[in-house]
Amino acid sequence: MSNMADEVQRDLIKAIDKDALFLPTLPEVALRIRLAAEDAEISIAALSKVIGSDTALSARLIKVVNSPLLRPNFEVSDVTTAIRRLGVNYTCNLAIGLVVEQMFHAKSQVIETKMRDIWKLSLQVAGISGNLCHKTHHLRADQATLAGLIHLIGVLPILTYAEDNFELLADPVSLNHVIERIHPVIGERLLRSWDFPEALAIVPSQFQNFARQSKRPDYVDLVQVATVHVHEVTGHPYPNIDMSALPAASQLGLNLADDTLIREMNEAMTLLY
Repeated sequence: MSNMADEVQRDLIKAIDKDALFLPTLPEVALRIRLAAEDAEISIAALSKVIGSDTALSARLIKVVNSPLLRPNFEVSDVTTAIRRLGVNYTCNLAIGLVVEQMFHAKSQVIETKMRDIWKLSLQVAGISGNLCHKTHHLRADQATLAGLIHLIGVLPILTYAEDNFELLADPVSLNHVIERIHPVIGERLLRSWDFPEALAIVPSQFQNFARQSKRPDYVDLVQVATVHVHEVTGHPYPNIDMSALPAASQLGLNLADDTLIREMNEAMTLLY
């Protein structure tokens, strides 16, 4: 790894330790959605008003509700119907994930392309995580989908930093090294600063620890299996990982040699587009 990448990594870690790294705040609309989600009595009309206040978010939510993942039996064309179709909990978690998507934007073309790639991967992992969830009783599909959408969130501040530090931007190899080595730490910091629940906050820092044995099936397990599968399918497999011996898979009770399961995961990869 180049000296420059080492230096950047030191700078970023130092900035994190001093709380000086620019960590984006969760947009206002996401905070309002979270508050709404905490109100057990929230009406569909009230939630619809909160989400409807953000046009881009409303459009994206309607698009996802009409995607193959949720297979509506009729075209959904407004936010209220979308919430009825999904239920309040699922809508809230999906909407928070989609607000995070809106944060993946950049000034430069290089970084914009990288952010799109990261988001595409997040969508693929989210599709599989949400889909595998129905095989495990106590995990919720809305949380599983959100876990997939945020597992690479730590890349965001690094790319923002790279935009302002041209040397790093000009050296894609170093940039990738820096991203790989520190996005897990930053991801967890970021989710904790956004008050995400513990079960989701640990996903960025834990999902690449493939030897991890969870005490009971959790969202990290789902994201792990999904990630390894996506990397296999897209031709960038993780070196030295035997899918069938993955502790996460046995914890979830999945037989990764089962063709039907593989086919389901392949289909789930494209469900959120």
